[in-house]
Amino acid sequence: MNMEPTANGGTSNRVVRVNVMDGVGARVVRGPDWKWGKQDGGEGHVGTVRNFESPEEVVVVWDNGTAANYRCAGAYDLRILDSAPTGIKHDGTMCDTCRMQPIYGLRWKCAECTNYDLCSACYHGDKHHLRHRFFRINAPGTDRALLEPRRKSKKIAIRGIFPGARVVRGVDWQWEDQDGGNGRRGKVTEIQDWSAASPRSAAYVIWDNGAKNLYRVGFEGMSDLKVVNDAKGGSVYRDHLPLLGEQGSGRSGPNGLQIGDQVNVDLDLEIVQSLQHGHGGWTDGMFETLGTTGTVVGIDEDHDIVVAYPSGNRWTFNPAVLTKVCTGATNINENTAARQEFAVGDLVQICSDGERIKMLQRGHGEWAEAMMPTLGKIGRVQQIYHDGDLKVEVSGTSWTYNPAAVTKVASDGVAPGTSSGERLSALLKKLFETHVSGDIHEELVKAAANGDAQKVEELLSRPDADVNGIFAGHTALQAASQNGHAEVVKVLIRHTCDFEIEDKDGDQSVHHAAFGDEQGVIELLARGNADLNARNKRRQTALHIAVNKGHASVCKTLMELGCHPSLQDSEGDTPLHDAISKKRDDMVAILLDHGADVAIANNNGFNALHHAALRGNPGAMRILLSKLPRPWVVDEKKDDGYTALHLAALNNHLEVAELLVQQGKANLDLQNCNLQTPLHLAVERQHTQIVRLLVREKCNLNIPDKDGDTPLHEALRHHTLSQLRQLQDMQDVGKLLMGLGTQGSEKKSSASIACFLAANGADLGIKNKKGQTPLDLCPDPNLTKALAKCHKDKTSPAMTPSNAANIRNDQESLEECMVCSDMKRDTIFGPCGHIATCSLCSPRVKKCLMCKEPVQSRTKIEECVVCSDKKASVLFHPCAHMCACDGCANLMKKCVQCRSAIDKTIPFIVCCGGTPPAPPQAVGAGLMNNGARDSTQQDIAKLQQQLHDIKEQTMCPVCLDRLKNMIFLCGHGMCQMCGDRMNECPICRKTVEKRILLY
Repeated sequence: MNMEPTANGGTSNRVVRVNVMDGVGARVVRGPDWKWGKQDGGEGHVGTVRNFESPEEVVVVWDNGTAANYRCAGAYDLRILDSAPTGIKHDGTMCDTCRMQPIYGLRWKCAECTNYDLCSACYHGDKHHLRHRFFRINAPGTDRALLEPRRKSKKIAIRGIFPGARVVRGVDWQWEDQDGGNGRRGKVTEIQDWSAASPRSAAYVIWDNGAKNLYRVGFEGMSDLKVVNDAKGGSVYRDHLPLLGEQGSGRSGPNGLQIGDQVNVDLDLEIVQSLQHGHGGWTDGMFETLGTTGTVVGIDEDHDIVVAYPSGNRWTFNPAVLTKVCTGATNINENTAARQEFAVGDLVQICSDGERIKMLQRGHGEWAEAMMPTLGKIGRVQQIYHDGDLKVEVSGTSWTYNPAAVTKVASDGVAPGTSSGERLSALLKKLFETHVSGDIHEELVKAAANGDAQKVEELLSRPDADVNGIFAGHTALQAASQNGHAEVVKVLIRHTCDFEIEDKDGDQSVHHAAFGDEQGVIELLARGNADLNARNKRRQTALHIAVNKGHASVCKTLMELGCHPSLQDSEGDTPLHDAISKKRDDMVAILLDHGADVAIANNNGFNALHHAALRGNPGAMRILLSKLPRPWVVDEKKDDGYTALHLAALNNHLEVAELLVQQGKANLDLQNCNLQTPLHLAVERQHTQIVRLLVREKCNLNIPDKDGDTPLHEALRHHTLSQLRQLQDMQDVGKLLMGLGTQGSEKKSSASIACFLAANGADLGIKNKKGQTPLDLCPDPNLTKALAKCHKDKTSPAMTPSNAANIRNDQESLEECMVCSDMKRDTIFGPCGHIATCSLCSPRVKKCLMCKEPVQSRTKIEECVVCSDKKASVLFHPCAHMCACDGCANLMKKCVQCRSAIDKTIPFIVCCGGTPPAPPQAVGAGLMNNGARDSTQQDIAKLQQQLHDIKEQTMCPVCLDRLKNMIFLCGHGMCQMCGDRMNECPICRKTVEKRILLY
């Protein structure tokens, strides 16, 4: 063991950092302060965090079997290679390369592309642009660290328990002689998940005796294996990995300073200014730090110290400037400032840090650029809202502030820390000096922001006035535009103001007007020949800003004034992309009506249709498809071959997929760069409803991907015997054999998807590039039989072409609405039960058009509540409900909606005034007769018996929950968990002499 004391000796006032202690199971490599020789096996060799002896010490078991304790505070002996085994996950994220969703372990977010994330494997695998900088996010809610581009960084090879490694049993082995005996060797074939909540925490091993199983490598800190001959696990950017135990900036700074310490600047001003060269410099605003206690809130990579002060400002110092204050010293830090008690009439100072106040204002009145002149100024509290937010009058205007964004100066004439009236007068005089500075441009901008046109006119008449003068980074025109002061804008235009002056963000007056939702001002600016298509530093136009802020009236005004509808910002997004993201269907319609281009793709290659499919926005998709100028755009592919339908299928956006297929007539069989169709993706992700939709719309079930796999191959690839238990509801199996699929809790059963595909014509004999048929991938003979039966039973008696044509023509005329003749009939009239109109025309009908009885109720026909696959089409008597399709209705004895007994069923076509369909023998379609129903019941009973037999043969007779995988010498078997607890066989009562595991 490494017995050297840790840097922070003693335990009296130690604070346990929960985020560090939660790192049990993390995979680690040596860190920057390593000084323990080759205990780990050498640079790049991997180990597992076993437990924490204290917040400063961690015990690691290296893959070579060495176990020792290491430093994780003050000095950092370790870097985190992979935190996924600990269960850390980033909900709501997805790796944009491998599609891992959510991302487990470390999250790598591109700092130069919007919403682009990578998992660790893709980041170290050189996916995305190597010149782009990335943020590393260790866990949700933690600070993100900005890293250097990978192109300039060093990679090292990592070695340990990876595929190809030779291993023996390790320190946590508890699996008896599965390996063939102590010292016997095996080979790692794959790194897998021990559980869904602990990815990459186990290794699959084939032992030399032929046995194979999964073993823990990281799960809950366990190490079942020890490496004899290690293997390479790829290479990583070593210096980009986080330090184990590092918190935020993490490391202690020089002079022993740490985050949370109280510090003073006690040196002479000239010395301080000299020491600050190269360490953040010195500005006039830093005079507040002299004689004031601050709090260390950060230590940057150059070991400079970031200190926060009661004003809300943060300054960076050379550590040599600072003196640590003892813990008993009086200090007002950020948190106590945020907890100040305020009263109406209090004088407060507004935070002067623009970036910090923008962050604090989120959810507390928000931030407007017109508030910029108030930074650092003194105001008076006018009102305190119920949520604690303050209404403050400052610089002649009133704004709502987060209480954490202001600092109390005085209350009721008493300044904090003083009882002297003279001192208060001097303080207030000093604080309000800026208000009477005589700066004409400050007065001009403030007057414009307040809408005082008369004062603006008066100020502009003075010889020293400049209509384009800037105060707090803004001109008078920008201030007036954002606040909607049209009269002021008119005055400024008369004095020939410049429309194109930009603030620090590159925003011109037209951007400010769009931000403030001021369409009247925009019209004035347009008449003055302002450029409505001007771009700011993010390449956004005023239209982008209007869409993002949700200002539909401004959006419409800009369009009517001739603004270009499809200019792209720095991310390549057009206003149409932004409207789709914001789910503003009204603005999507406005943009399309004025010629927005649907086909323009952003920097990630998504055009508007792709974007709507990715976001799962059916409202936008419906409008896009209805206004599509070029129908072929529906099937436009991204660079990776994905169409909008691929994206909808991948992300399980059912309603969007239905619109693309039914309204957009999308091609169901297009293939992406991996030659996958939308059906491949839906089957892979087990999105059952999407699979049903695509199959129902007659997609090709037998297209192979780049590996030669059809969707049926995909469905069966990961199927195991344990999944057979998902089919225990034999009623569902009966429906499944009739091609309806299951709808309840088995939505994600790969077995049910496979049966559904087979029942609808998927070919069981197609071979992939490895020469495997789908049935070769099915490990269970009973499921193989079920698949074969599904495939055999898919065909029905043939219908003659002439009969089919006659029935189709009759049905079309009977299904047509009797009022408008445009829509299909879909509304049942009560009490007569006739179906004569569509839902749009039904409110106008007072008497049934077929029987002339008064209409007392109107019920729209929805989809079948059982299978959700077809529309309801059978009316039950006497309850008069139509809630099931003809296939499901034949299996019912009670109405599924009201549970009433069914006396009689009436087909949809009869309710429309047609004749009952002929029996199946005559036409080949129609209602099941009693013989067919009996046959179905017999099939179901037979399958139930088969499942019961399988269960008896394969399930543990003790717990009836797990599969048998252990037998005794007497020949009886059970699961390993029950078998390990038995001293005698529960069936024959013989003493257990040996336990044999099955594979």
